[in-house]
Amino acid sequence: MDRAEALMNVFVTEFGDLMALDPAAFRRKFRKMAASPFAFYRGSACVFYADVQGTRDEFLDERTSAVWIHGDLHAENFGTYMNSAGTLVFNVNDFDEAYVGPFTWDLKRFAASVALIGYSKAISDAAIGELVSGYARAYLAELRGIAGGGAIGSLTLDTTDGVLHDVLQRARLNTRVALLDSQTVIEDYERRFTTADGVHPVGDDLRAEVVAAFDAYLPTLPAWDSTRPEQYRIKDIVLRKGVGIGSAGLPSYNLLLEGHTQALENDVILYMKQGQTPAVSRWITDPRVRDYFRHQGHRTSESQRALQAHADTWAGHTVLRGVGQLVAEVSPYATDLDWSDVNELTELSGVMAYLGRATARMHSVADDESAHDLVDFSTEEAIVAAVDRDEPGFVAMLVDFAHSYGDRARTDHQIFVDLFRNDRFPLR
Repeated sequence: MDRAEALMNVFVTEFGDLMALDPAAFRRKFRKMAASPFAFYRGSACVFYADVQGTRDEFLDERTSAVWIHGDLHAENFGTYMNSAGTLVFNVNDFDEAYVGPFTWDLKRFAASVALIGYSKAISDAAIGELVSGYARAYLAELRGIAGGGAIGSLTLDTTDGVLHDVLQRARLNTRVALLDSQTVIEDYERRFTTADGVHPVGDDLRAEVVAAFDAYLPTLPAWDSTRPEQYRIKDIVLRKGVGIGSAGLPSYNLLLEGHTQALENDVILYMKQGQTPAVSRWITDPRVRDYFRHQGHRTSESQRALQAHADTWAGHTVLRGVGQLVAEVSPYATDLDWSDVNELTELSGVMAYLGRATARMHSVADDESAHDLVDFSTEEAIVAAVDRDEPGFVAMLVDFAHSYGDRARTDHQIFVDLFRNDRFPLR
């Protein structure tokens, strides 16, 4: 089978049903993916896992093959959020693809994304190798510190400098009022959503179904306060479709809530979106993992709590029309790292060190913070023990993978573009 046919098979297996339901949404998704090799890589986790599954990996054993992983750990899935303790944190975000699997799959996916970004900035292969090495060394140093009894800290305004500190400072300037004003209007002394492209009103019957799903979601919140129902009062609901590369064709609902006071500035916007089957799960055969989750919304919210210390207090799950849904806040404090602003090698090296630490903390927190019992051992101790057998070989493995898979992704991007522009995908 040639590579073009292999890519076709993976995409049709992963997205075939959704393509048939909404071909226009997938034409938009694929045009976004066609824009650059990195955009293609972002939208093709299914291809990545089809390639890496079954390959030899000396750093995987029974335990290190079964830890909570992000599932789509590329360079653009990091950003800021306000944690439940009221602290601005820079960390991994977007847990739609999270699952339990081999820890090296996260690291390899990230390393290849670094190679793609480096290539797009005309950085030499040697310098790209140093960036990946710096990331790997920072990851291991942080893991060793945690395994040795150190606290699992966070990247905050007090613990960062340089590029990441600037991102946190910019997030600090965001306000809830500005977010509300961008998506709502006030009429007759009350807020409601504005209409815009991709935003649609919902009819009475659909609204009743969404409200019922919301009511079922509330008990899944760790901090749900059933004595104060007024803060959960729904003011308005709108339908959104196809938000982002990964959500083509999937419906999503935004809900406007009263919030903790009747002041209009404290209104809260939540989203309720259909959970997706993570690409990595097609290659994890452990029935204990598969059967643990009630549905994909449950998996996503549980994953976020497992991988993110002090996660969004609004993160929970429900079922709408028989399909699992993730519910979480549309946060006013979310700011992504803009890689177009990071071009000097000294800046890139500093960012890589921070992202290595963030990845280590994500992998470490999973056995401490979540109420689940899927991972019942110290992940940091297991990973450190596996890597200590050959640390230089571990770093070299990630560097070699970054170069080889970066090359493959660039070639795959061109194949994908040719397939798409010649109408080879079933999008009619």
